[in-house]
Amino acid sequence: MDDSSKLVGKAHPGARTGSVPLKDPLPMVLRVPTAPYRPGDSPSFVAFSHQPDDLPRPDTLASYESLREHAIGLIRVLDADGSARGDWQPQLSPQQLRSGLEMMLRARHLDVRMIAMQRQGRLSFYVSSKGEEAAAVAGAAAYLHGDVLFPSYRQPGLFLVRGMPMVTIICQSIGNVGDNTGGRQMPVHYSWRAGNVVSISSPVGTQFPQAVGAAMAFAYRGERHVVGTWIGDGTAAQGDFHYALNFASVFRPPCVLHVVDNQWAISTHRSIATGGATFAARADAYRLPGLRVDGNDYLAVYAAEAWAVERARRGGGTTLIELVTYRRDAHSTSDDPSQYRAAGEPDCWPGGDPIERLKQHLIVIGEWSEESHQSLNAALEQEAAATFQMAESFGTNATGLGHASDALFHDVYREMPPHLQAQRAEALGETDAPQKEEPAILRFVEGPRRAAG
Repeated sequence: MDDSSKLVGKAHPGARTGSVPLKDPLPMVLRVPTAPYRPGDSPSFVAFSHQPDDLPRPDTLASYESLREHAIGLIRVLDADGSARGDWQPQLSPQQLRSGLEMMLRARHLDVRMIAMQRQGRLSFYVSSKGEEAAAVAGAAAYLHGDVLFPSYRQPGLFLVRGMPMVTIICQSIGNVGDNTGGRQMPVHYSWRAGNVVSISSPVGTQFPQAVGAAMAFAYRGERHVVGTWIGDGTAAQGDFHYALNFASVFRPPCVLHVVDNQWAISTHRSIATGGATFAARADAYRLPGLRVDGNDYLAVYAAEAWAVERARRGGGTTLIELVTYRRDAHSTSDDPSQYRAAGEPDCWPGGDPIERLKQHLIVIGEWSEESHQSLNAALEQEAAATFQMAESFGTNATGLGHASDALFHDVYREMPPHLQAQRAEALGETDAPQKEEPAILRFVEGPRRAAG
């Protein structure tokens, strides 16, 4: 008896059943990438094979096809001896180089001080940028003030370059009354409106499509401002990365997109984030230029950044830059990298340390010395300690953060509605009379309507 439904019908005659013979089949396995080294291993990285002379510096309006080698190679300027070579030399003055070195050192000492204070219970949370200072400092230095930046959270150097005072950075992490975000954000989620730096967001990657949208607005208005934005290698596995590249590919706005490839996304190695050889190579699928850069080479980062910014400002559209660097510290003060990373791995990273490399270059060209470096180091260490002490004068977790009791009513409405005025008065103790509960009314053009919820 055939009990199949007449509505469903029978299988199509072309449907295949049973097994299909295959020629030389490979084992069917699920590939799960892993880190090259784990705790207990002895790490040993191969030195970079790419040299500063390998890749030419093309015109900033060159076609994306002509830049394919730049997406799989590695743009470098500084060699192992600290000398600058190749077409990508940015021709920065000694003063510009010394300023870059100072700013990277300042960011390094800020990190050291903040981590120490967190361990003492004077901060709740902190994220270190040790080893990645060039990606932030050299990257931000290539932009004009009118340009808008959407950073990631491991980039205090970017905020320092854009003029955010260190005391304000520290106050933000404490969350006291000196915090320019009013204590409303997580620690290290800075923003700096005076420097055109948009707030960092906890959901990683959201800044990528937002930055492309801002660049589209500049293009729509005919303004020659550029937008820069940064994410980490782990975030490049999220949909926001591809949304941003797709919009950038279609509309070609003046934007520079960065993937900071620091090898680790918390405990997840970069090999989980991409099956390709490089992140920059992904640009080719979107008909965009991709540049892969030695992220610990201050001169190379600045040169690539300046190239991409000029391309965007000339109307050439978006560039994807991969900055190859290494996260030397833990992901955050809540993380223990010894649980997933081999001991000594940071010390054998072939890219070295960005501060040491720029210091050596300045010594090679006769514009710096070990004595000058020690003096600057000591001064910046004292600066970080004194600035933290100043920041704590605005309030601490132990003594109180100093916010007014009605701070939660601020920065919500331009004109405070009556029901919130009543609540504010009650919170301030300005009235002892019980307030009658009134449903919130939002006034629309066509008359009052009850607010949903």
